[in-house]
Formats: sequence, C-alpha cells, structure tokens
Amino acid sequence: MENFWSLQLGVIFLLLQVWASGSCEAAPPCQPGFNLDHSVFRVDRRHLPQGWIVGKVTFDDCTGRKRFLFISEDSRFQVDLDGNIKLKRAVTLHEGHTSFAVHAWDSNGKKLSTRVTLENESGSHSQHLTPGDTAGQVESSSDVPVLVFPQLSPGALSRQKRDWVIPPFNIPENAKGPFPQRVVQIKSSNAKEVQILYSITGPGASEPPEGVFTIDRNSGIVYVTQPLDREAQDQYVLMAHAAAVVGGKAEDPMELIITVFDQNDNKPEFIKDTLLGSVSEGSQPGIQFMKVVAIDKDDPLTYNGQVTYSILNQDPKLPNDNMFMINSQTGAISVASPGLDRENYPEYKLIIQAADTQGQGLSNTCTALITVTDSNDNAPQFVKDSYTVSVPENKVGYVVVKIPVTDNDKPHTPAWNTKYTIVKGNEGGFFSVSTAPNKMEGIITTAKGLPLDKNNKHTLLVTVENEVPVANRVPTATATVIVQVLDVPEPPVFNPTENVIAVSEDLPVHSELIEYTATSGPDLAKKTVWYRVGSDPAGWLNVSKDTGLIRVKSPMDRESPFVRDGNYEALILAIGNDEFPVTGTGTLIIHLEDVNDNAPTIDQREITFCSEDPQPVQLSFTDRDGPGNAGPFRVEVRGCSRNDWTVETTPGVHLTLKSKLEQDEYPIVLRVYDTGDKFQDSVVLMKVYDC
Repeated sequence: MENFWSLQLGVIFLLLQVWASGSCEAAPPCQPGFNLDHSVFRVDRRHLPQGWIVGKVTFDDCTGRKRFLFISEDSRFQVDLDGNIKLKRAVTLHEGHTSFAVHAWDSNGKKLSTRVTLENESGSHSQHLTPGDTAGQVESSSDVPVLVFPQLSPGALSRQKRDWVIPPFNIPENAKGPFPQRVVQIKSSNAKEVQILYSITGPGASEPPEGVFTIDRNSGIVYVTQPLDREAQDQYVLMAHAAAVVGGKAEDPMELIITVFDQNDNKPEFIKDTLLGSVSEGSQPGIQFMKVVAIDKDDPLTYNGQVTYSILNQDPKLPNDNMFMINSQTGAISVASPGLDRENYPEYKLIIQAADTQGQGLSNTCTALITVTDSNDNAPQFVKDSYTVSVPENKVGYVVVKIPVTDNDKPHTPAWNTKYTIVKGNEGGFFSVSTAPNKMEGIITTAKGLPLDKNNKHTLLVTVENEVPVANRVPTATATVIVQVLDVPEPPVFNPTENVIAVSEDLPVHSELIEYTATSGPDLAKKTVWYRVGSDPAGWLNVSKDTGLIRVKSPMDRESPFVRDGNYEALILAIGNDEFPVTGTGTLIIHLEDVNDNAPTIDQREITFCSEDPQPVQLSFTDRDGPGNAGPFRVEVRGCSRNDWTVETTPGVHLTLKSKLEQDEYPIVLRVYDTGDKFQDSVVLMKVYDC
C-alpha cells in the first residue's frame, strides 16, 4: 500500500512549487503533453498476469521533471510516476485488445490525456513481454508521498488561490490493512525555520464520518484508519492546516481531495426478479416489447459499474431457440425471429443475465415471462356449409336455424367472438340473424311472417366474421340456408273462449267440473285434437287428453292466495296433432263458493290493564271465511280465569278486569266462536300494572 501511494504522490509538491515559482521572463518554446496521442502496445498472449508492465507513456510538462502523477481510466491498470503501465490484477483480452485513457497534469494544473491500446498480436516486431522479462518487476521507493503547501513567488502575486489545481489522491476501496495506513505527508516550506503542527479538518476527519482520516501533528503524515467503501462515499475533501508552535498560522489552508478508487465488489441487481411482458403473435423481428433494468452500485464510469445484458435460456426452444434478443446495453427485449404463434406456444420464459466488466464479471439473473397475445390470425369457420330447414307460414320470431362455427383464436376475446350477416336472399326483409350468447353460433329468425305463395322457398347466403379484423388475408366463410315455407292448419277454437263455473270450495277430489272442448280448424279432423292443462297455479285440476273433461285433482280452498275475489283462473289447451302442432287456448274461471272451514282467531297476543280502575279493552278478530261464515263473534273466558275476567259483547267485544290483581302477568284462555259456532281457543297474556 505504501508503494502505491508513493508511486502516485511522491513529487506532487514539486509540481506545485514549479507552478508557483513562475517568473515574468518568457518561457522557452515548449508544449506540455504526452509524446503520443495514442500508444499501442502488443503482447503475445490473451491472459496477462498481475504485476506485468505492458508499456510506458512519456509526458513532459516543460519543467524538466521526469516523474508525474498519472491516472488510468481503466481500474485494472496502474500508471507509476515514471510512466510504466502495470497490471493491478490479472487481465484477459477477451476480444484480443483493450483501450483506455491515461491522464496527467501540467505545471498549471491543466489535465492532459492520451489513449493506450493493448493488442494480442503474434508475430509482431514489437517487444513481447513474457513472465521471465525483467520489465515485469518494478522497484519503487517506500517513502510516503509528500505534498508541500504552495508558495507564491513575488512575480506571481497576482495569481488567485482559486487558480490552484491539486490532483486528487486515489485510495482503493476494500483495502485489507493493516490499519492505519499512510496516505500522504503534508509539509510546510517553513518547517526548517519554526516548529510546525499539522491538522486536517472536514468530513471524514473532524466532521462525520469522523476519524476515517487522521494526521500525525508533528510529521504531517495523513493516515486512513479503516477500509473505505466507494459506494458509501466516493470522495473526501479535507483541508490541511499548518500552524507554527510560536506565532500561529504558518500556511494558508490547502485543499486535500482523496478519491476512493473503485473495486468490483457489487454485482448487478435487477429492479424486479420476475418481469411480465406480452407480445402479439406474428410480430416481426425487431419489434421491441419490454425492458429489464439492473443497477450496479460500482463506479458507472468504469466497467465495474457498467451492466451488460444477455439471454441465458429460452423455454420452450420452439419454433427455434432464438425467438428473442436483448440489447446488451439497454436491456430492451425484442423479437428476433418470425413465427410467434399463440395457438402453439402461448408463453415463453427467458432467463436474463446482467453482468459487469463487459459481461465477464459479477452477474445476476432474473426471469422474464412473456405472454404471446392473440392477434386474430384465425378466421371463424362454419361447422357445415349448407342447411335445409322448414318453417311454418306466418310465424314471427320463429327460430329458423342455429349455425355453429369454430375459431382457433383465444376464446372470449374480440378475435374469437363472431358476428353474422345475411348477404343474399333476404331482399324482402323476412329474416334476421343474431349472435348467440356463447358468441360461437348464428341464430336466424323470422322478422316477418312468411306467406304461403308461389315463392315458398328462400335461399339465404350467410357470412361470419370476428368482432375485429383478421390479421392476414383469408376468405370469409359462408353458409347456405334453404328455407321451405310450410302450410300450417288453423288452431282449434274453444267455445266459449272463457268459461265460468261455480262450485263449492270443499268439492271432493276426483269430482267432475266440466267438459271443456274446442272445435277443430278447417284443416284438422276432430280426432286429431287433444287437451292438456296450460296454466293451473295451485295444481288443483287435471284434464282428459281425449275428451277435455276437467276433474278436481287436489282439494280446493277459497282462501288460497291463488284465488282473487273468490275466482280461480286456469288455462286449458287444445292442440292439433300435426307436423306443425297448432294450439287453441280456453280460459276456465272457477267461482269457489265459501264454506265455514276456518275458525276465528284473536288478533291481540298481549293486553295491558291497570290494577286500579281498569278500563275495558276491545278485542279484534280474524276469520278467513267469507262474510256469511265469519262474524259476529262471541268470546268465552275459559278455566279459572273467568273469576277475574269478563267479556261484554255489546257493542263489540270487550274484555274487562273484574277483580283487583297484583302487578304481574296472567295468561288466560279465550274461546272465540264465529257465526256458525266454529271456534278456536287462543292464549292471551294479560299484563297488570300499578298505575
């Protein structure tokens, strides 16, 4: 570590002193800079070991100095103070070459650059480096670099402090120690005359994070006390101070910049481990449809922090294993080959790798799940291409035919759903076509009644399409429907069409009610008519199929909710037995005569009385029978309760407390009679209060 710092900083103070000592005399004709804008060094192998010197750059700042501070843009290479380029770690020239910039500063603080290229080229006349070459070993001083506070000569007093540019010091992150390690020694030019005490201030020294850097107050040696993490803080800006023990400040404060040199200690991290994307089937190569993103916390200006993307695996590998490609720099995923087909390969899984160091360093992976979406590349097809059907005359809304179709696209999408058109044969507007609820069937119905005339046959041409256009040009499927119009006989007619009868509600089961028949139409013989019940809400009736005789099937009840105003209504059907059955309808109204088959009940379930001066309470009743079988009602108090309670029936029915009772609840039994002496006992709770 000490060699590393000495190679970087050993003569920085000379650079600053030469800059400060400029005089008013004209400078000799010299142009600072590297001797070459681009240096090419050739080696005889692709794998270069750590410690090799691969070449040397030459720099002149027109001051006569031979040693300079160099900075390599590629963190794998170190440039020593004498210009030797040395490998900090083993390097493989994967592409046979690599190139990077090297920077240095002239005496005025101006940064100058050159480019260095390494090439693996066998047979070159250039010097080849092998493990036995002495050029691979470098000796350097172990002294810590010294940085002297700048001094202005009298001829340069007009220069401003802000013109000073002091190159930063580079410290690699994650150093293994031992600590503390020496970084640089600061020195005052007045140290020979007076005793100087040195100090450093700023974040990392006297401010948080405190104690990362310390200084020996007497020698001026600056130490780093712990491993550094570039991702936590990549630069420290300190102020160096020199003060005389006697007399105070010896120098103006000097800025000391320490840059943390990046090591490849972070692998790329994907923002999401699993990403979902979709691409339309039939997409052409080059169509970009999704993007993955990975972040590397290392220095983005070096290969350590630059991410390279690649596809490691595709599943399934059909129709070939190169269906997708990824932009190695941006992570954009595109279609690479034609042939995406949802019906055969609806989903793909890609394993994506993100790696630093040009794809050869630390790496991580994520999964991209790609759904191939439907693009309507399959047109619907009729199951059959022709139908012949018969339709009765004069029927509106009659279902002529249902025409099923098939479609290989994704179900229940606009590319699968269908719509139908009658393109020929419907000039009279007799037919309409609609789509069934399942979206895969066309339904043709009559829009108007078809007349029976000379033109008793209609030939319809029907087409089917999806709700969205087909992606490729294919013929539209068609089906032919031939419709024959058939003569339909007139339906039977009931006489009368509404038949009213009156019977007692307690008529026994199986009793005959009425023979309700219909007259055949002119096209039907009487024997071809048969009967059935069309509507019987309470299920009380049955009808003879052959004769139309109606009987009681189950007990009838005038108080049923199906009875309105004492009337029960049923529909009787007379059906002509023909190829196209025709039906006549008759309405049977049964007036149910009331019988006393329901006992009355008391409406109240609880009644309140005062124990003192109780007032009579009027009772109310319910009887489901008709007026002749209901009230007037009379009431009896049953059991021992008659000792304390009495009923008065004029006017109305009133219950009265006739004895003084304690505050309590008293259940009593009341028997209620209707006008036909049909009765029912009810329990009523009497609540007596002191009031």
